[in-house]
Amino acid sequence: MSVRRPYLALPSLLTVLFAAAGCASPDVAVPSPQGGAARHCRALHKELPKTVDGLRRGTAEPVSDFTAIWGDPAVTLRCGVAKPDVLTYGSEHYNPRADAAEVDGVQWLFEKQDDGYRFTTVLRKAYVEVTVPGKYAPEVNVLTDLAGAVKRTVPTGV
Repeated sequence: MSVRRPYLALPSLLTVLFAAAGCASPDVAVPSPQGGAARHCRALHKELPKTVDGLRRGTAEPVSDFTAIWGDPAVTLRCGVAKPDVLTYGSEHYNPRADAAEVDGVQWLFEKQDDGYRFTTVLRKAYVEVTVPGKYAPEVNVLTDLAGAVKRTVPTGV
């Protein structure tokens, strides 16, 4: 006759739960691209690198083909975001001289944030937004690892 001792499993279960809580993935707002933009974003997701600027890829919550993260604090990528206000004529944030630069063949709008930068592709069929915490300065370095995947999967054009 065997005697069950369910309480012996409790320490193992608690260890797993605490470990999972400590490794929680950051919540990333998921964009809702439609049509061609959604197809381009799904293709981009498949091509994204395992590392950017030496940071390993993680899993964003909720899991989506339109988001990706690397490192802790996370570098976040969101594909299929809305056109940035700074580029929308008539917006209170419109800036005809918005700061942009080309990195390895991809044009990026760059916007200073409280902690780091937000970069958004321009002149492409889908807007790809990359937010980089200041911890990883110079923040632009992550773009060199993302440019190839963007060029292969998100065509130029507006």
